[in-house]
Amino acid sequence: MNAFAGLDVRTAPADGPVAFGAGLGAAELLAAYRCGLFPMPAADEFAAAYNEARFQDAVEKGELALLAAPGGPAGGPDADPYALAWWSPDPRPVLPPDGVRIGRRLARRLRNGLPWWTSADRSFGEVLERCAERRQPVWLTDELKKGLEELHALGAAHSGEVWEGDELIGGVFGVAAGPVLSLDSMFHLRPDAARVAVADLGVRFGAAGGRLLDAQWDGPHIRSLGAVLMPRERYLAELAAGVEPGPLACGPKPAARLA
Repeated sequence: MNAFAGLDVRTAPADGPVAFGAGLGAAELLAAYRCGLFPMPAADEFAAAYNEARFQDAVEKGELALLAAPGGPAGGPDADPYALAWWSPDPRPVLPPDGVRIGRRLARRLRNGLPWWTSADRSFGEVLERCAERRQPVWLTDELKKGLEELHALGAAHSGEVWEGDELIGGVFGVAAGPVLSLDSMFHLRPDAARVAVADLGVRFGAAGGRLLDAQWDGPHIRSLGAVLMPRERYLAELAAGVEPGPLACGPKPAARLA
């Protein structure tokens, strides 16, 4: 059963959680992304208690949804629905797959022989771990990582990697929902390596037939990549366009081609 069936994201809060509960298995994650949602697990029981204290009244009034957990009702004896929030910001920062800005300085460095190369889906698990390191609050929990690994095995979650020799120096990962690739997190060990990872994965996704990169959260860094704000109603229409991209070309490529 789809835990998100019947949830009307169009009328959900623009700057707060849309729902609580459900689970983080591959089926739940993919259904959520196809509805325009993404997960924000609570870092610990105190964060879950805060969610309950702050949002329980809105749930009881029917303003926010409480979703059934896999195999049972929301709030069952072994589940704390407030430990998992689902968000759908309005508006949404988005980029065209081939329109990620790398900037003149970085482009010049790449043309002048910066020895970086790129790949996709080569080291998904390592990219997840790197993105989770030293991040506070902790939202990329072990349960979420497991669900994302399952999605990756199904071909619905992707990573972009940037390498310097044999060293992974930057990366990004996200979930593909039809024509939209929703980018969850990125990391870098060298300046600008994450920017190259986003640009490279975007080009690969566009070449496979993808139409939109979703950056999820607005901010100065996302805007510097070229993101613009799209109303949620239009974003949901893009998700529902019925376009299913083909497989990504994952092999090694020189980063200089992006300059």
